[in-house]
Amino acid sequence: MRRLTPIAAFPLVVLLAACGSSDPGSTASGSDGPVPVTVAVIPIVDVAPIYLGEQQGFFEEHGIDLTLEQQSGGAAAVPGVVAGDFQFAFGNVSSVVLAGAQDLPLRMVAEGASSTGDPSTDFGGVVVAADSPITSPADLAGKTVAINNLKNINEITVRAMVEKAGGDPASVKFVELGFPDMPAAIAGGKVDAAQVVEPFLTATTSQGDRLLGDNYTDAVDDLTVAAYFTSEQYLAENADVVDDFRAAIEESLQYAQEHPDEVRAIVPTYTKITAEVAQQIKLPAWPQEINVDSVQAVAELMQKYGITSEAVDVEELLATS
Repeated sequence: MRRLTPIAAFPLVVLLAACGSSDPGSTASGSDGPVPVTVAVIPIVDVAPIYLGEQQGFFEEHGIDLTLEQQSGGAAAVPGVVAGDFQFAFGNVSSVVLAGAQDLPLRMVAEGASSTGDPSTDFGGVVVAADSPITSPADLAGKTVAINNLKNINEITVRAMVEKAGGDPASVKFVELGFPDMPAAIAGGKVDAAQVVEPFLTATTSQGDRLLGDNYTDAVDDLTVAAYFTSEQYLAENADVVDDFRAAIEESLQYAQEHPDEVRAIVPTYTKITAEVAQQIKLPAWPQEINVDSVQAVAELMQKYGITSEAVDVEELLATS
């Protein structure tokens, strides 16, 4: 299993003019005062480590003045990172792979969230109504499935799950819907199924919906679902800050993995999840390193399902020397 290793150095690269200025965080670590860094995040359980890390002072210890700005998804944050509005962002790995296929200058810096590898404990899955005639992922062929963003990790892994079960992945119809709207869409029969993550997985099963399967564990072993990423320009001009950010994130990931009770306590402070629900939800795995092999498998699935014209070399998307 290949894992992302720390930055030793990174050559200065010539970038698209659209990358914009990286002035907000251009001061190198070790200079006077902390470096201001803005990170785009999503108000979901997956990003609990960065909130815990801020609370525990890990970023301050590494010379970073952290600002967290909520976005609707990783794909929505990509333009902001490219333009220099954010120094880093959290997003599913397929958004970075797709950006790479479009020659957008992004680099994955650190692990974000991973599948637990166990369908009974994983934080995401495909749900159907309790009385749905759909009993196998293969039955999703020709059906309508709600996902939060088209062409993202959820579409890719649902297609893989359907194919693995013997169904036609190309015939699945995907519609874009916000996670909070999915329980009602299933209850009202507006969609045949939905791919949900916590806390919406607990919300849908609590209303009586049935878990059809775990698309993450079905699709790829030991799947890195999301990562923190930056732009080539910011990396080239601020390699020390990127190293510091990665170190703080890795401490945060380890802390979250070892302190699930504190994860459940902090989640209601930045989401609309109640403290009661936070005690019931399933948590992601938070290893300290990206599983590069799993991201490459995602890139190959993206080509297979026509999302990219060719398989992107994930090694080229890593913030390494």
